[in-house]
Amino acid sequence: MSNWVKIAPLNEIPKLGARVVRCKDGDIGVFRTEDDRVFAINNSCPHKGGPLSQGIVYGDKVACPLHSWKISLVDGKAEEPDVGQTACFKTKVEDGVVYLELKD
Repeated sequence: MSNWVKIAPLNEIPKLGARVVRCKDGDIGVFRTEDDRVFAINNSCPHKGGPLSQGIVYGDKVACPLHSWKISLVDGKAEEPDVGQTACFKTKVEDGVVYLELKD
């Protein structure tokens, strides 16, 4: 069973920035791209656990602030030659508000 949780108005998440949602299973980074697409991935880099929400967002990727691993916001996979993946979560924007799908 899923549960859509209201996060924030889209305009409160900076372009090329992120917000952190704290959940019982860990933190989730909610990212906004330059063209207003919204993605959510586990806030922990698969390499050394760096806080992805503090990384640099470009295109549909984020560069980890610790070691510059490039992580896809679309599928959570590290860009080659690096190997690893972090969990992705569904998002939606309705009436200018961002929602995140969490599993019960």
